[in-house]
Amino acid sequence: MIGEFERIALTRDLPEDGLVAGDSGTVVHVYEGGKGYEVEFFALSGRTLAVATVMAEDVRPVGDEDVTHARPRERSEA
Repeated sequence: MIGEFERIALTRDLPEDGLVAGDSGTVVHVYEGGKGYEVEFFALSGRTLAVATVMAEDVRPVGDEDVTHARPRERSEA
């Protein structure tokens, strides 16, 4: 199970938040023993971009071979 304050990578796009599979975030809350997570996503500057509630299958733990990648976030017009 992924714990609070652990880094994750998305496994699917979250277009409503301007996030794509592979974007990384930090778990800020674990729901029902790991069935879901509240995840905070940051710009490289440290500013919070989004906080999203996701299911366990929408994320994976980051590994030692994962690479940080910079890209501009595209926001939805909601």
